[in-house]
Amino acid sequence: MAQVLDSILLEYTQDKVIVIDENGVLQYANAATERILGYDQASLEGVNAFDLIHEADVQGARACFESVVQADEPTTRTYRYRVDAADGDLVWMESRFSNVTDDAIGGYVVSSRDVTEQVEAERERAEAQQRLTTIAGTVGDVLWMFTADWTELCFVNPAYEDVFGVPIAELEADPTTFVDAIHPEDREHVREAMARATAGESIELEYRVNPEQDYERWVWVQGEPIEEDGEVVRIVGFARDVTDRQRRERQLVVMDNLLRHNIRNDMSVVLGNAEMIAAEGHEPAAGRAEIIRSKGQQLVRSADKQREIIDLLTHHDSPARLDVVEVVREAAAVVRRRHPAAELTLQLPEEAHALAMYELQQAVEELIENAIEHDPSDAPAVTITVENLGDVVDVLVADRAPLIPEVEYRVLTGEWVQDDVYHSSGLGLWLVHWVADLSNASVSFDRREGGGNEIRLRLQAPEA
Repeated sequence: MAQVLDSILLEYTQDKVIVIDENGVLQYANAATERILGYDQASLEGVNAFDLIHEADVQGARACFESVVQADEPTTRTYRYRVDAADGDLVWMESRFSNVTDDAIGGYVVSSRDVTEQVEAERERAEAQQRLTTIAGTVGDVLWMFTADWTELCFVNPAYEDVFGVPIAELEADPTTFVDAIHPEDREHVREAMARATAGESIELEYRVNPEQDYERWVWVQGEPIEEDGEVVRIVGFARDVTDRQRRERQLVVMDNLLRHNIRNDMSVVLGNAEMIAAEGHEPAAGRAEIIRSKGQQLVRSADKQREIIDLLTHHDSPARLDVVEVVREAAAVVRRRHPAAELTLQLPEEAHALAMYELQQAVEELIENAIEHDPSDAPAVTITVENLGDVVDVLVADRAPLIPEVEYRVLTGEWVQDDVYHSSGLGLWLVHWVADLSNASVSFDRREGGGNEIRLRLQAPEA
């Protein structure tokens, strides 16, 4: 009989194949049975196959088999269960039960495939999905995943409903409604970004959402294409509610425009009158008018720096690849024109590229001018050095001026909290600080050997 069965069941040799009677008693087991489960073929004959199934799964497997056997029509069903292997391990099998019999076989053929690795992979994916769902459900950012053509929603977390103002069920039913939650004036901009992501480009943009709130909510969105075999298959990303930041930025711009306009207009009147008094008046009034004129000019310069800071904080881009050597040369040239009596010494390599904001030149100018203006000598001397250190690029500004008060830089670095006692007196170092911060750089302040200050601006070099 074994030879007949081997001939009939030849096509099943890659799977475990057994023949059982209506009670489940084994009539035959092929060679794959020993390879998969470790049982000798001969020793299995006469054993009830259901005795080998794990106790938690045996009832379901038997019910599946009996339903197939009792069916009036030709029937085939598949069931997945665990089997106790000869070495004591559990093996996941996926069996195909059929009530189609053949007199030559003398029973029911059950072909089974070892799906242990598949089951483990599915379990790992399910656990990972559960962890992701748990994490995603606790964050305020909207996490999402679409297919490359944006026609299918793969994943979105509950934060979507709060931020975009649309039920997730609607988005799942029709993923194209994603655009409907965006302000009409911003939709074309968003569609262009979606097309770029589909083409394989990372995207970053801000736009208004939530029709329920008259599109008053702003989101900052980043998206990343996921490729398989060189083809974009999915787009993943997040959307962060930045409404409060947008509101603060608008308030800053309004206040800046009002203050700057008023300061310039009013100070023009003050300076004009001060110059007239200084030119036409007598001492001590003329001397006092000169003090007013000098302080007024400082106030106007502070307003200009304030304008630069507002622009930096409200309209900044991402850091770009810059040649720091060229930046320092340009900054030194600007300062030389303003302070022809100052001695500027440049110690520069041929080139040194780093990632920084384009406002880096303004920051370097500020460091050089600050050193010049605080040097009491008639010929201030400042040395500017650029060091290319591989992973980082350092810009060092060394002077012979009196030491910078501790409060001026410890407030910037966060070591001291700014209050009525500890506060920085000027905007210049704040400009340097914020340019460095937005460039993912750092600023440190040290005493120069032999007297003076050395300020080090450390920038990150781009990846090779």
